Amino acid sequence: MTVHPAGSRDIVVGIDPEKDWHLALAWAADEAQRRRLPLRLVLAVPPRHDTRHVDDTPDQTALRQAGSDRLEQACNWVRDRHPEVSVSGDLLGGLPTHVLGGAAREARMIVLGSRHLSRTAEYFSAGSLVVPVTAQAHCPVAVVGDAEHISQQPPYIVAGSDGSASATAALTFAFDEADLRGAALRAVCVWQRPRIMLDDEEVALRAQRTLLSEATAGLPEKYPGVHVTHEVLTGHPVEELARAAEHALAVVVGRRGRGGYTGMRIGSVVHGLLHRAHCPVITVPTD
Repeated sequence: MTVHPAGSRDIVVGIDPEKDWHLALAWAADEAQRRRLPLRLVLAVPPRHDTRHVDDTPDQTALRQAGSDRLEQACNWVRDRHPEVSVSGDLLGGLPTHVLGGAAREARMIVLGSRHLSRTAEYFSAGSLVVPVTAQAHCPVAVVGDAEHISQQPPYIVAGSDGSASATAALTFAFDEADLRGAALRAVCVWQRPRIMLDDEEVALRAQRTLLSEATAGLPEKYPGVHVTHEVLTGHPVEELARAAEHALAVVVGRRGRGGYTGMRIGSVVHGLLHRAHCPVITVPTD
């Protein structure tokens, strides 16, 4: 019997009833094994009609049966990969965005696969989950569109920081993730040269290095086994972070940085990385 730490919450992974789920599920199962947490597989069956009445039409019954079979297949696949991980499957009725958003309230992390849709399609596709779930979840969300680069030696994780509260939470999470994996951590701050320079460039870069040092204060002592480097890069934040994470296990960022407008749930850097990065992208809320 698997024993879970006191007060632990599960890792939830969304299972797509139509697309291949192996990449995201493998990542989620490995994460559950590292953190010694239960894994919960969730598959949503959307209603074909209004939600006020039970839909027991043959089509809906067939959808539910197909979903149940897919969940059972996925659970058995996890048990073969990690017999020690406690895994369960939930077939739930409702729109996938709402179902996974509800599951996120009690989750330690949500894991989603990505179809690498264009930004427009990500917003308007009925089947798109990445942006709305990432924006609404009160826990970290990992979007796995590409495999982590486990062949890179030494392995490393990239954490982006802009000094915001959300970025500080992301740095803490990234240290923890690197510690669990025995990986190095590249703490990266990207300075974008303004059109009109009011200060000397070296002064601006020195301020960014100070900002990054302050953001990581105390964390190297808490995680002495993590080798951390501080890097201040110049350029566009999305492009530079994606380039830094080209061979990374993952890139970790805050959900909304200093550049976000009031009311926005995720920042432009997160939007960009979800489409540009070629490794799993983990976004972390402030709380």
